[in-house]
Amino acid sequence: MYPAATGDFQPLAEAGPGGHVEERSAIIDLEAIRHNVRRLAAVASPAKIMAVVKADAYGHGAVPVARAALSAGASWLGVAHISEALALRAAGIEAPLLAWLHTPESNFAAAVAAGIDIGCSGWELGRIAAAAREQERPARIHLKVDTGLGRNGVTLESWDTLLGEAMEYQDQGLLRVVGIFSHLAVADEPDRPETDQQLDAFREVLAIAQDAGVDPEVRHLANTPATLSRPDTHFDLVRVGLGIYGLSPFEGQSSAEVGLRPAMTVRAVIAHCKDVPAGQGVSYGLNYRTTGPSTLGLVPLGYADGVPRVATGGPIRVDRVNYPVVGRIAMDQMVIDLGPRQVSAGGPSLLGAEAVMFGDGTDGGPTAEDWARAAGTNNYEIVTRISPRVPRRYVNEEPASDGGAGQ
Repeated sequence: MYPAATGDFQPLAEAGPGGHVEERSAIIDLEAIRHNVRRLAAVASPAKIMAVVKADAYGHGAVPVARAALSAGASWLGVAHISEALALRAAGIEAPLLAWLHTPESNFAAAVAAGIDIGCSGWELGRIAAAAREQERPARIHLKVDTGLGRNGVTLESWDTLLGEAMEYQDQGLLRVVGIFSHLAVADEPDRPETDQQLDAFREVLAIAQDAGVDPEVRHLANTPATLSRPDTHFDLVRVGLGIYGLSPFEGQSSAEVGLRPAMTVRAVIAHCKDVPAGQGVSYGLNYRTTGPSTLGLVPLGYADGVPRVATGGPIRVDRVNYPVVGRIAMDQMVIDLGPRQVSAGGPSLLGAEAVMFGDGTDGGPTAEDWARAAGTNNYEIVTRISPRVPRRYVNEEPASDGGAGQ
């Protein structure tokens, strides 16, 4: 009924600075980031790589991830908001950098002043030109067209108009049309026909732009799944987000199967370990009760730390065994049923043992995909939602002496 315990547990993960072991932490392997960038760059070549580090690099830490990605061969960085781009510039990162999601309150002047490329879906164009005039510096813009996703991007019907307005501002020296781009809706489902339809639409808008005299430096359409599965979408630049964090974009294909290494491990220390009788209810609602005498382990991670509240059944690895979370996940904690360990009778206690929520999946350990299934979501959300209350710790900050070749 219960997984077999192995006896003496491995006490804890490698200690952090000063020898202290954190009660909870997200360990980010920057060599995994570099490996993934090299892998994606090899697939995309001769197209260049834009490493997407929005949302604090999907929860991994924007500045260290950006630096690792650039050191491994990424040529560009991408974020959603200008504020995210400004933070990278403030950290001393000078690589080409695109921000593409704006509101009327976005600080276009600061973006122009910092040399940040600005995505433009149409309505922003006049505001960007005004910011360039104020800064006495031409803006660098990437015109975005909606080829079928239905989010931002100018409509196909308005493409001619936007091109004409952009070229007028370019002739005035207020901006430079650096790029033209779009975003794919279903590239993670390679058999669906909509990707072909979007690709055809993108080629059409590029032809129209060429006829209008636009000569962009980069044309970009592919995301991570298209980078891996659709070389015809690569053009000059691919935007890779999920892939640089080592997660697979495809249902039914693991990270290892697409040549990627997950970079984040979320772990904690067992906070309490106690024997309980049969029928003991666990957590709010008492939706779970033990079926016999058992030992409960308390893991100090909850939905305030980014664990999905609905993910009861998600696996926690302790002492080389995966245990499902039982009962409701609370704000600060969740419970695993360890089976009849009989701590009070002198059996081995797991108090203080390491509890891994997810990692790279080696040796049967839990993965972000396991938690995504438990929560009914995707692996993007699992890593991105890990909250700032979980300290980030970086390992392999310096590249291997051989640059990681052959890894």
